[in-house]
Amino acid sequence: MKSARILFNNKTLDVTINEQDQVVTQQGDVLADGSFTWLPPCEGKMFVLAINYADHAAELSFKAPEEPLVFLKNKNSLIGHDQNTYRPDNVDYMHYECELVVVIGKEAKNVSKEDAMNYVGGYTVGNDYAIRDYLENYYRPNLRVKSRDTCTPIGPYLVDAKDIKDPHNLMLRTYINGELKQEGNTKDLVFNIPHLIAYLSDIMTLTPGDMIFTGTPEGLADVKPGDVVTTEVEGVGVLKNTIISETEYLKTI
Repeated sequence: MKSARILFNNKTLDVTINEQDQVVTQQGDVLADGSFTWLPPCEGKMFVLAINYADHAAELSFKAPEEPLVFLKNKNSLIGHDQNTYRPDNVDYMHYECELVVVIGKEAKNVSKEDAMNYVGGYTVGNDYAIRDYLENYYRPNLRVKSRDTCTPIGPYLVDAKDIKDPHNLMLRTYINGELKQEGNTKDLVFNIPHLIAYLSDIMTLTPGDMIFTGTPEGLADVKPGDVVTTEVEGVGVLKNTIISETEYLKTI
């Protein structure tokens, strides 16, 4: 099953997605594309993995970490599918990061690796933009790098965990204006999903809706205003957003 959250007639609705990828309300109405706004399909704590693909570590001239490198993001950065992300004015390098996002389905504390997958509620697609100009430490990106408003598109919807047979063998791809720029596979995760859930639940209680951004493979590229960025995870979804300038963004708030 696929579920989503939208804004329709100024109301937030929880909806489902049918086999034709149409949005269906709880009353059974099918909504036309363009008649609603996609919202993030889940809200909770955001755990983001740094350098969790060996090829990405090599791309940055780092060796793969020996334990998960995790940082937190706040919900101010979240936006839904088909929304705009702003690029700060006067920066030299801003890049996408296509990621499989694991969404927790039930409360988890001190979970073993063997039981960890039982706590997954579903999966979605995330794009964890980074402003490389301000990066001082690849292992612990600071606020100016990762936590700006609109810099974390997620969605379009949440796919039920039982519908993804093997989350550790999914292709990830990113396109800029239709041109393939990034390609990888979750089989190359340094720390797999059970390891991450066990690690995080040993530190704090995980609750339904919490998100684990599992990292991005190699293949980063700069994005500029006007670019349409499409990130996809095989079987999970295709997430699109458009880059705008900071000046343009400030006119909308």
